[in-house]
Amino acid sequence: MTKTSPILLTQVEVSELAKELGRSSLMGKTIDAHIKDLEEFMALPTDVPGHGEAGGYEHNRHKQNYTYMNLAGRLFQITRQQHYADFVIRLLEEYADKYLTFDFHVQKNTNPTGRLFHQILNEHCWLLYTSLAYSCVAEVMTDAQQQRIKNRIFEPMLDMFTVKYAHDFDRIHNHGIWAVAAVGICGLAIGKREYLDMAVYGIERNDSGGFLAQISQLFGPSGYYMEGPYYHRYAIRPTCLFAEILHRHMPEVDIYNYKGKVIGNTVNALLSTAYPNGEFPALNDASRTMSITDMGVQVAVSVYSKHYGVDDNLLGMAKIQDRVWMHSCGLVLSRALEQAEQKASVGMPFWPSVELNEGPEGTHGAQGFIRMQDKKGDVSQLVMNYGQHGMGHGNFDTLGISFFNRGQEVLREYGFARWVNVEPKFGGRYLDENKSYARQTIAHNAVTVDQKCQNNFDVARADSVHGTPHFFSVDSDVISGMSAFANQHYDGLSMQRSVFMLALDELESPLLIDLYRLAGEGDHQYDYSHQYEGQIIRTNFDYQSHQEVSTLGADNGYQHLWNIAGGKTSDTALVSWLQNNTYYTWLGTSSNDSGEVFFTRTGANDPSFNLRSEPAFIYRTHGKTSLLASILETHGYFNEEFEQSVNARGKVSSIKVLGHDDVSSVVQIFTANSLIILMVCNQLTTARSQHSVTFNKINYQWTGPYAVDITAIKQEK
Repeated sequence: MTKTSPILLTQVEVSELAKELGRSSLMGKTIDAHIKDLEEFMALPTDVPGHGEAGGYEHNRHKQNYTYMNLAGRLFQITRQQHYADFVIRLLEEYADKYLTFDFHVQKNTNPTGRLFHQILNEHCWLLYTSLAYSCVAEVMTDAQQQRIKNRIFEPMLDMFTVKYAHDFDRIHNHGIWAVAAVGICGLAIGKREYLDMAVYGIERNDSGGFLAQISQLFGPSGYYMEGPYYHRYAIRPTCLFAEILHRHMPEVDIYNYKGKVIGNTVNALLSTAYPNGEFPALNDASRTMSITDMGVQVAVSVYSKHYGVDDNLLGMAKIQDRVWMHSCGLVLSRALEQAEQKASVGMPFWPSVELNEGPEGTHGAQGFIRMQDKKGDVSQLVMNYGQHGMGHGNFDTLGISFFNRGQEVLREYGFARWVNVEPKFGGRYLDENKSYARQTIAHNAVTVDQKCQNNFDVARADSVHGTPHFFSVDSDVISGMSAFANQHYDGLSMQRSVFMLALDELESPLLIDLYRLAGEGDHQYDYSHQYEGQIIRTNFDYQSHQEVSTLGADNGYQHLWNIAGGKTSDTALVSWLQNNTYYTWLGTSSNDSGEVFFTRTGANDPSFNLRSEPAFIYRTHGKTSLLASILETHGYFNEEFEQSVNARGKVSSIKVLGHDDVSSVVQIFTANSLIILMVCNQLTTARSQHSVTFNKINYQWTGPYAVDITAIKQEK
């Protein structure tokens, strides 16, 4: 038999992992859980099916096969139980019998097809995991068995990925990361080192493609992945697996220090985007259900722990995940958690506020994540997009925001219009409504101008521009804020959004303050959209509920919005709603005389019921250069079981635009006990720059990009 060994584990590491068998450590529990799951799957009849529906039985059985082969290979090494190796070998031999008899998949996708799956992305996954499994069991295979597996599975796959689909191999994309990782790992597993070199440096070996080009171009210096957290948590697994391969087999690359430690930065960046409940914001085309418990994130946390160190946040993350990667990297984290728990209890992770720059050199805008705790320890998180478009998965929502507190997303992201792997829904692929609604500007918490989409829904144009950061300030315990410009997203208009969280003793939770300024020539319609969930409780304006509903518009996403109700507003408009046990009150105004609120719901022009039925309210105003200003207060408590309702009205009473011009904006906010004046510079400035502006014969002066003045209001006895 040809001498082989696992390409991701040494025998010393295997011995250390074996010591965890039966222990109550995190690694011990992980191994036990994997054994239980694997034994249950092995009890099923072996099956290598033919073609079927995307997401159907055949698709999922191939996925299960590679998942459990990968586990069985490592468990064979750790336990030396021969039946685990036999399971892998039996499946490999059946694939060797059938793989070349399968034609390319009958179901077509927008991506090239494989022999097993409807898109080669899934075939890349199969090859990556199966190659790792093979490397773990090849030592107990005969030379003839090894050669047959190579000839009838691995080499045809390598040829397909690097010759037939060579145009896709070097694609800078999450698919490309899977492709290069799969090819490199397979080449190493079967002793064809040239494929490892190709995977690292590209087919032409000129750095135009390959793993190093992928991580150099897709991740900013901050580590942020340009397609957003949903695709980041998918791309992070092959990224970390292949990084560990290179660390062991190409040490000259020095991968964990490459490009300013981009591997460590990108793990940190992914974790720091998550909401306090562990779910990832649905930035760009994204599912709303992905969280830090994803297996790829578990691998990433383990890799980071070994190569960059363990801190309290990683320990808290591992405790939530309740799993580690079954590898020596995971063992480092497991032992660190065990030692920490012997000394004290391990708390929940709290990631600090962070601005994550985008683009290969960090020059293509950023994503901002501000977090603030209230007196009870609840974390509010404010997210704003002022970075890159995100290529083909990008949404047209630069300067869009989302807001989270009390365990729920309050100003919500729709995510993608897709029912993943539900074959009757267009094969589980992206639905037409993904373009006609979910990616449109009106589907986000942003301002839509003249009922048009940013960049006219032109991906190439959108990819050529990006937001410009103004300030990101999170040092104060009272107020944190960020501001950015988007000056090339609507013809003839520049936009600036400045958002803040303000903590006041009289308020239960930080107050969200939002200033959205649009400057340009001519009159425009501005639709300030707010995606919420829950029950409308009250307004301060009269509105008409429509007995016969029509759409809010004819295109650009408006054709999917039912115009449910609407009414004219004056001064400060108020909309209050109940979401689960919490009340939220939004108050908004503008520098224009006109104001109108529309209550909408998705579902119009949707004959196949592809869209989720979700509500929104839109504050509409008309004018030239305009400032739209709003606040969102979190307050009160409702318990239906005990019929309790506390502080259902909140304490903020109004917001008013005192003035704005090209230099600055000034707004006034009244609460029950405070008068708040917020002053924001509308030009790029420094922390030491001094500003002076006069509106309505009142002079306002401050230093830095913004300032807040809070005056207590004397209460009459």
